[in-house]
Amino acid sequence: MAIAGCIGGNGNGNGTDGNGAGNGDGNGNGQASGDPGTMEFTQELERDEDFDPIHSNDAYSMQVAKLVFDSLYTWDEGLGLEPQLAVDFPDVERDGTRYLYEIQDGIEFHNGEEVTASDVAHSFMAYQEEDSVNEAQFDMIESAEVVDDYQVQVDLEHPYGPWELDTMGIYVVPEGERESEDERDAFNTSPVGSGPFVWSDFQHNEYVTLERNDDYWGELPEIEEITFVDNVDAASRVAEIRAGDTDAIADVPNDDWDELEGEDGVDVHLTESPSYMHLTFNCRDDAPTGDADVRRGICHAFSMTDFVESRLENVAEPLSAPIPPITNEQWGFPLDEWHEEYYPSYDPDQAQELLDGAVDDDWSPRILAPGDHRGDLAERIVTRLHELGYDGAEAVTLEFGPLLEQTVYNEDPSPDDFQAYLLGWTGGPDPDAYLYNLYHESQVGINQAHFYEGSADFHDNIVAARQSADQDERYDLYEDVMIEMLEELPSLPAYSFHNTMASRDYVQDLVPHPQVQYNPRLVSSYSNVSIE
Repeated sequence: MAIAGCIGGNGNGNGTDGNGAGNGDGNGNGQASGDPGTMEFTQELERDEDFDPIHSNDAYSMQVAKLVFDSLYTWDEGLGLEPQLAVDFPDVERDGTRYLYEIQDGIEFHNGEEVTASDVAHSFMAYQEEDSVNEAQFDMIESAEVVDDYQVQVDLEHPYGPWELDTMGIYVVPEGERESEDERDAFNTSPVGSGPFVWSDFQHNEYVTLERNDDYWGELPEIEEITFVDNVDAASRVAEIRAGDTDAIADVPNDDWDELEGEDGVDVHLTESPSYMHLTFNCRDDAPTGDADVRRGICHAFSMTDFVESRLENVAEPLSAPIPPITNEQWGFPLDEWHEEYYPSYDPDQAQELLDGAVDDDWSPRILAPGDHRGDLAERIVTRLHELGYDGAEAVTLEFGPLLEQTVYNEDPSPDDFQAYLLGWTGGPDPDAYLYNLYHESQVGINQAHFYEGSADFHDNIVAARQSADQDERYDLYEDVMIEMLEELPSLPAYSFHNTMASRDYVQDLVPHPQVQYNPRLVSSYSNVSIE
């Protein structure tokens, strides 16, 4: 998966961005025809074919599933929640640990059954009860109880800061369709929701077709049918949109941006995203990069800013901290000041001074990355290390699965396995999405493999911020955590990758959303895609 291939694609935005393998030309179910009722959308990476939002760990499967399901709350045009199935925002009691939700009556799932509070309660609890890979985002839920047919009460074990910003925006699944493991297995590739589209046709690793739900309770989509295919080859994907062989593509390559922007018959679209690319180090004591000075030396050996501005100028922006700018809009951390004071600048002399004596002359670090822009960055870093005399430095590009097995899922790596890796994470409006999942010690082997012990308060502060509902307190805790990260560099913030799409000019009202799993957003409070 390339930038926004997410682990954790459950609708809340959290997930590792990786790089997967493709399956050919991606033309799947046919070519675009400009038919006013139908649309073909070409995804940039192949799906895991995991369409149950409780268990889906993949943004590209969720791009399909999000059209099948409604949420209790959904994103507005940015990173703010607005009611969807919910009548309004919840009543909050018990010092921020009890939430009372009321849902609209008369809404039906595609199987004709009414959406009730029982389905909502089931959707909240299923992450724990079914051992979902997304459980960490919901493990603070103590209970979800039905008050009546349209009201549900959710109790938390402790306050949870991101709850009202992010977590309560769950997809609602029908309890009656998922009562046994066999039913859940079938549901995964033939999902039933209450959303604007219904499942129509599916060929594994080829295409998924959805048809408009003509009985949809909300605004009816203009599009009658959409087919999702994938094409992981960027050049081929761009050739398809230029030739009119598809109606829209995701992920416009930086090098093709200017050309496509000036192409007759093609529109390009871009929005900032909550994506976070990072260079993360193996901080175990037996690895040379367990020494903070070695990490600092590597970071001073190259210019991250120059790489982004020269290689990704149209589609990314450099970072100053382990949260992207769009997340910081609701927090106001002084990112520019931090960049000036803490962020490592390109300084090969300082890099050489830090590395001399800290590593052997024949030091041979392996930097692992997916084979996209992050692979290019790994090559840039290694080239600079070669210039400093460390000829054994090696950039290794891997497909997504093997990359995660050697890094994120590797609970006992040797220094020879890796000394650094490049991955990404798509979060949301709250720093917890990044700092807990990627840097708390409990997530070793799940979402990260840096093994950073940190100061005495580092991990405690991450948890304390997670379990506080006081914004000022959380700000102070996160400030301490992020400044320590910039000083000790268990992970170097790299850049935030924008969400981009290109479409034929007959595709109207296509607006990219910051959360990649929401694209293409065919119908919302602010747009309704049509084909003229």
